[in-house]
Amino acid sequence: MIKSRVINVASHAVLSSKDSHLISFAGSALLTQTEINASLLSALQKDAVHSVADCAYGCAPFGRVTLFPEDHWLDSITTKLHAALRPLLRKTACSELIVDCSLWDTKESADRAMLSSLLIFLFNLDYQLSDLGLKTRVEPAVRIKHISLYCPQQDQATVEKIRRQAEASAIGMIAARRIADVPSDTCTPEFVVTEIEKIIAPHRTLRCEILEETQIERQGLGLLHAVGKGAANPPRLMVLRYEGRADGPFSAYVGKGITFDTGGLWLKGGEGMYTMKYDMCGAANVFGLLLAAAEMKLPVRLIGVLALAENMIGPESMRPGDVVTSYAGLKVEINNTDAEGRLVLADAIAYAGQLTLDDQHPQYIIDMATLTGAVVKALGYDLSGLWSQNAELSHKLIQAGLHAHDEVWPLPLDARFAPQVESAIADVCNTPTNNAAISTSAAYFLSRFYPADIPWAHLDISGTALWREGGRSVASGRPIPLLMQHLIEDLEK
Repeated sequence: MIKSRVINVASHAVLSSKDSHLISFAGSALLTQTEINASLLSALQKDAVHSVADCAYGCAPFGRVTLFPEDHWLDSITTKLHAALRPLLRKTACSELIVDCSLWDTKESADRAMLSSLLIFLFNLDYQLSDLGLKTRVEPAVRIKHISLYCPQQDQATVEKIRRQAEASAIGMIAARRIADVPSDTCTPEFVVTEIEKIIAPHRTLRCEILEETQIERQGLGLLHAVGKGAANPPRLMVLRYEGRADGPFSAYVGKGITFDTGGLWLKGGEGMYTMKYDMCGAANVFGLLLAAAEMKLPVRLIGVLALAENMIGPESMRPGDVVTSYAGLKVEINNTDAEGRLVLADAIAYAGQLTLDDQHPQYIIDMATLTGAVVKALGYDLSGLWSQNAELSHKLIQAGLHAHDEVWPLPLDARFAPQVESAIADVCNTPTNNAAISTSAAYFLSRFYPADIPWAHLDISGTALWREGGRSVASGRPIPLLMQHLIEDLEK
């Protein structure tokens, strides 16, 4: 992980390295403490009023100086600052980054959210696709190794707190992203559980249990079994446990982990299949969340349930019209094999609901999944969809999303959508026949499987689980920042 620290006027000696890249704004008091050539600085400040002013030559004592307009720093909606920084940092010549945080008022929640979002973006630069080692030739490149965050002395404690949370979140995000980016010929259900076991081994507060295919069938996880039985690589159910304290309530998180989705016999087109290795981002991000909590040593107890399977075509594949008994006991008509995510989630949600610690069930269950393309049509790529029948849990997640700059948008979920999952032959069917309210229909289907006395929320992250640029997609690690913020706000209330 990129090393980082918070500095102030009393420790400005760090502001004199030719290997450093200063990120600031025209009106910053920090600039008056530096020894940049006065004429050059004046020209940069003039340009930075309305555009990005960048200099990589003659800007000693720094190797590079970039001044951004103030509207970039204060844009809480479209993140202009991130967009402008991305190409600059992709091919940097400086391993040290100095970020001037002094424009933000850390007493304002919106400003804290912008700072947190920027730090998470910067820390995530520690991982790139080339790190997977799949290219035979990689051009040598300078990577950022250290970030110094400049702020006034009175803001130092707040900025340090935000730095610690952002760093922990990024560690979890990078671990999740790295697994999700692995091609599916390698990233099978067994690969996922093996990799996670390796990663959590040094953490005494993290442990896991794994159900193999025979145990899945024997314990009655019929929907997970139905999805995975057509593949050469069998399904797995992984239960991760984080114990940051010895007692007290615990929360459960459930992740969809379809390591590759062909659509089954309801076969996808080639274009729609290309990114389907990422259909396990929900499970990867549940793992990343628990790892982030462990890195930050949060005094909470968490359980993650990862439902892992491939949805493939084979002699044993589930077929449209099959009726399968779920872990919850409901019989499900599978009328679309390409709606497999809600099947594995339904079993995993019901399984999470019956888990106990000290004879207590979860205080809430949150599931996350790249579940429907329809949510992308509704909300685009920046917002995750939120469905819940618990107003308090919904409100807390919405507020945490705003404070972490990892937002969710609530959509309706009530009995009006019950006809969407009605089946003539079974208790429920997995897709509506009228092609209406597709994302909400999926959420309503899931709502039939959580225990009625446990608050539950569903996050459809089909738009946010990937970062898309230049026609390419990579895992983003969202919504780990949202869920970390939710945990911390629950602790602070």
